[in-house]
Amino acid sequence: MKKLKLMLCLMAFVALMGMGLRAQGTVDITGNWQGTLTPPNGKELRVILSVSKDDNRLNSVLHVLDQGAPPFKASSTILDGSTFKCAIDMIGLSYEAKLSSDGKAMTGTWTQGVTPLPLNLVHATKETAWEIPAPPPPPKLMAANADPSFDVATIKPNDTGATSMQGLTIRGRNFATRASSLGDLISFAYNVQIKQISGGPDWMTKDRYDIAAVPDQEGAPNAEQVRIMIRKLLADRFKLAFHHEKRELSAFVLTTAASGSKLIPTESKGSLPGLFYGPGKGGIGLHVMNATMGDFTSFLQQAVLDRPVVDQTSLTGKYDFTFVFTPDDSQFNGHPPQFSKQADDVEAAPSLFEAMPQSLGLKLEAKKAMADVIAIDHVEKPSAN
Repeated sequence: MKKLKLMLCLMAFVALMGMGLRAQGTVDITGNWQGTLTPPNGKELRVILSVSKDDNRLNSVLHVLDQGAPPFKASSTILDGSTFKCAIDMIGLSYEAKLSSDGKAMTGTWTQGVTPLPLNLVHATKETAWEIPAPPPPPKLMAANADPSFDVATIKPNDTGATSMQGLTIRGRNFATRASSLGDLISFAYNVQIKQISGGPDWMTKDRYDIAAVPDQEGAPNAEQVRIMIRKLLADRFKLAFHHEKRELSAFVLTTAASGSKLIPTESKGSLPGLFYGPGKGGIGLHVMNATMGDFTSFLQQAVLDRPVVDQTSLTGKYDFTFVFTPDDSQFNGHPPQFSKQADDVEAAPSLFEAMPQSLGLKLEAKKAMADVIAIDHVEKPSAN
């Protein structure tokens, strides 16, 4: 009798193990997984993770319904037993979750920056699935030979105490920049670093402005057309006049590392690049989308580094990439962006000069180089709106 009970227990145990193995091996996680994320600002965001399978490889695409952001294709998607993982390197995001025994839900953590957030997802059915909005049609581009100006431009003082430009964006036909100094605007418009601007009043880098403007021509402008409009704004509203000079300056030269470039061409069809920074694990994450090496070097010399950056990579495409680094005292004009405190067990990211070869296959070296200098002859505080 005891042997019979023991055999029945063993059989039941084996049967349960088999059920677990079968459930784990045959569970279908393809389809839409949906849930609500609550960021620190308290505004709830509906999230859909669309999972598909291609040649036994999992793929996933993230949709954030209440943010107006485009869908993001995951860099990696893995199901290891009951552990689901996906990462979107471009926005510094990772998600890790445990799949429920019935395969209908997962309990997980959304990590973007230094503050993990809980995010639980359920496998949507036809009846419960949230609608994914159709992607907007690609924007109509401004004519390539157009010479646009701002039709309407509003310039207001920014008194927030910001020490650096907080953003420069084009959304549709709406141009906006926040907490920009005259030096920031000249740097962007003429693609120079602040040390390539000679002369000018002390308020050139101290006074900051918020600007909102609309082009006088239809269509989305390209990067050079945005620069043209800002140049005209500087001449019209700031009465900027200057001449060019050539001087030998300390610079950084960007080249391809000995290991070779690790950059992946973008899949974006847009006309404008996206470059921004935010919190990253152990440091600051720098995110680049749909950008040329010229866009990247311009961003580095205007927002991060203290001297001009010269592109000598010979890379001619547009790329998406991201990397994390720990800034030193010379970067971000001595005022690196402050994010939430990192956990004590998080290892500090490498320096910018170490991170770029490791992550991108690119190298920055300090050298002397001849550079264009904007020598200011005249400038005034902006005229009233």
